[in-house]
Amino acid sequence: MIRRLFLNHPQSVNETYLEHAAFASRFSLALFGAAFAALVHAVLPFAFERTASRTVARLYARTHNRGQ
Repeated sequence: MIRRLFLNHPQSVNETYLEHAAFASRFSLALFGAAFAALVHAVLPFAFERTASRTVARLYARTHNRGQ
């Protein structure tokens, strides 16, 4: 049961547990960066005009159709 919980999803995208953890960690850091850029942009509209949307588009492109 525990093995299934921790390994089924990483295997579904052809990764080991550690590879998936590293990928998800980098993904998370990129999202935090995009969120920070969006927050700064909310206060200073001239700053980071496309940073958040470009980051989200890049992340979507990297994850769309993974494991299919």
